Amino acid sequence: MLGELIPCGGGDPIPLLQPKLLIGRRSRCDITLRFPNVSSHHCELELVNGFWSVRDLGSRNGVKVNGVRCHTKWLMPGDVVSVAKHRYELMYAPTGDAPPPEDNDPFALSLMEKAGIVQSGGSGSGDRMGAAGEPKRVRGHRLD
Repeated sequence: MLGELIPCGGGDPIPLLQPKLLIGRRSRCDITLRFPNVSSHHCELELVNGFWSVRDLGSRNGVKVNGVRCHTKWLMPGDVVSVAKHRYELMYAPTGDAPPPEDNDPFALSLMEKAGIVQSGGSGSGDRMGAAGEPKRVRGHRLD
């Protein structure tokens, strides 16, 4: 066994028996979750270099890790993975020597951060002012 998903709130643990697992509502999935809000092919778990990752397969109700919606995310032991609204704690022992590579998740940045209008960790109106107290210009637009 490569790990297990433990349903938050009770239920039988789901063993992770293969390094790549398809999760969804269809009976052909490796892990079948028969709930109407779970997509036919919802997400995929994959063990790479000793660490699990999750990838949303374009599901309608999404995937969250520790309450944050994501498309692709490396998972650590004890992380809570939500498939639609169904939460599971991931338990496993990493076998890799190094931590997983950095996430490149489009949900990690806000749209304003991706557009370059504000920087990560910014606080609203303070991000609109330049060093001399002048309003910043972003792509030809003045932010007042």
